[in-house]
Amino acid sequence: MVLLDSLDRPLHDLRISVTDRCNLRCTYCMPKEIYNKNYKYLEKSEILSFEEIYNIAKIFYSLGVKKIRITGGEPLLRNNLPDLISLLNEMDDLDLAVTTNGILLKKQALALYRAGLKRVTVSLDSVEESTFKILSDSPYSYSDVLEGIEAAISTGIKVKVNSVIKKNINDDQILQTVDYFRNTDVVLRFIEYMDVGNSNKWLHDEVVPSMMLQEKINEKYPIKKLSKNYSSEVAERFKLQDGSLELGFISSVTKPFCSECSRIRLSSDGKLYTCLFGLIGTDIKNKLRAGQNFSEIAEFITDIWNKRNDRYSELRSEMPMNNKKVEMPYIGG
Repeated sequence: MVLLDSLDRPLHDLRISVTDRCNLRCTYCMPKEIYNKNYKYLEKSEILSFEEIYNIAKIFYSLGVKKIRITGGEPLLRNNLPDLISLLNEMDDLDLAVTTNGILLKKQALALYRAGLKRVTVSLDSVEESTFKILSDSPYSYSDVLEGIEAAISTGIKVKVNSVIKKNINDDQILQTVDYFRNTDVVLRFIEYMDVGNSNKWLHDEVVPSMMLQEKINEKYPIKKLSKNYSSEVAERFKLQDGSLELGFISSVTKPFCSECSRIRLSSDGKLYTCLFGLIGTDIKNKLRAGQNFSEIAEFITDIWNKRNDRYSELRSEMPMNNKKVEMPYIGG
């Protein structure tokens, strides 16, 4: 079964946020000046239980979703996360992964692997200490993240590393990051700084186009383009010609991929968002808690997707700068 939205885009991917809390205060996502003051986090009663998440995921699975990503906030802050991984893995042939900042990964990698996790995406914006601290605005070290990555690899979990690039902050360090991950099994992806939410005070001038990064890397290490793994893959794939590293570039600002977007997002308090840059979600938790059956909720989801017409990144230049959007810690990346 394949559901199509109003622009004929299929529903393939579900991203599930399990918490709105995080142990970092990355300036492009969860700036300290906002989230350490009067920000109101969700109450425990508002957050979906693992059983509720599993039941919703099963409905999406029946509608053709075979790819699920667990996000946050920082998902490894959610108690007993391996229990959720075990539950979700009861669905056959599910492509399941966790997106994390990696700080807690060293402690949890083995339990996650034993629960059936095969893939993890780790955020790491610099392998230089002072820059890492500037971007993460936290007491942690980039070495904490690297230890988490090494722990995941040692268990057999495949690792992707995502690095958000901001002009005049870490754009001069991309070769350093490339050098670090050469000759490992890690896939390294560079992400253009995006205007997710409003708290990060995004400016277009702080975006470093992926093309510039590709040119810079190619000067030292010639690269060749690879084909997509699947049609809706958001990253353009490349490989160093010496075969020592696979690269990806996610270019939502300079090369929007709205026309191929197949994602829907479930917030930790049970709202569905059809776009990362949306503002208002549609509540599914209350329907579940009110006792609506599987078929009724499946029909509800189908109606939401059939009406979907989001293409924010393609229309970004036409949007007002103060256009309100949901914050990333609330629905994940």
